[in-house]
Amino acid sequence: MSAFSRLTPLAVSLPSTVPFVGPEAIERNRGLKVEARIGANESGFGPAPSVLLAMRDAAADTWMYSDPENFELKEALAIHHGVARGNIAIGGGVDGLLGEIARLIVEPGTPVVTSLGGYPTFNYHVNGFGGKLVTTPYVDDHEDLDGLLDLVIRENAPLVYFANPDNPMGSWWEASEVVAFARALPETCLLILDEAYCETAPASAVPAIDALIGQPNILRMRTFSKAYGLAGARVGYAIGTLGNVEAFDKIRNHFGMARISVAGALAALKDQAYLHEVVGKISEARDRISAIARDNEFSPLPSATNFVTIDCHRDGTYARAIVDGLMEHGVFIRMPGIAPLNRCIRVSVGPEDKLDLFETALPKVIKAIG
Repeated sequence: MSAFSRLTPLAVSLPSTVPFVGPEAIERNRGLKVEARIGANESGFGPAPSVLLAMRDAAADTWMYSDPENFELKEALAIHHGVARGNIAIGGGVDGLLGEIARLIVEPGTPVVTSLGGYPTFNYHVNGFGGKLVTTPYVDDHEDLDGLLDLVIRENAPLVYFANPDNPMGSWWEASEVVAFARALPETCLLILDEAYCETAPASAVPAIDALIGQPNILRMRTFSKAYGLAGARVGYAIGTLGNVEAFDKIRNHFGMARISVAGALAALKDQAYLHEVVGKISEARDRISAIARDNEFSPLPSATNFVTIDCHRDGTYARAIVDGLMEHGVFIRMPGIAPLNRCIRVSVGPEDKLDLFETALPKVIKAIG
């Protein structure tokens, strides 16, 4: 069936695609059941019981729109971080906020700097507005700060994306190096500092809020999807200067947040004891995944996230065979998509019974591949 004839030339030129193949699609397409969902960097430990209770209570009010100003959640986050309410923007996960930033900054042909093999949803949004992605390779499995800075200057780019800790490699830079990079950028370039995994990172890797809060060309992205266990609720936020935060009000969907999701985020923020408990479980699960990798003569990379990237010591074809082979055993994992990162597989943390399935299946898959 042909498309509506008045689509823009840009829309016509774009592929109809989803940046990630979800486990649900794999189940449908391959007729397999996912028994261990440890590939999407979700928290298999789930949200706190207090969060589930708050969401259940909020369900009775789901006939109402959520507050379009997101006042209560902004206030809670501002208190949590020690900033003003005007420094917080709320959105449908970091992914939704990235799309809004692209809409604010990117026009056809706009150069946008990122890392080759970095988070693909950001690229998806840039392409959706006709931007020109300019990339620099990873160096030693880290995003290359010098390479990113050089490209920003060379291209006079108005936008650069940098994740710390990084997805898909799990690596990180220390806070002092992040701050130095941010301060070295031209004032004409907006830094998207994606800190989706900051709760699972060493404290030394996360700059203090006041270290960057006054710099007008920085937006720090945070989420409730990872350590807080609310990936399905889609709640993210940005921390920035008043001017940057107000810019979101020019183009955002003001009724885009669900009341149930906001209630869950508010409850999650209050239950820091549960967050601390889950971060401990994440650390233990990372250690176990790393041990499983070493037992199979693979090399786990150091991780500051809720996943472990594992070097399989061969190429992307071999890593893909591992991913596909594990799925035959009901174990869903993912891998980086760009060489040389795609020599690796990536395994999200999860409860012990899910890692048991991974531990049992991995040597069988390796043996079958040969």
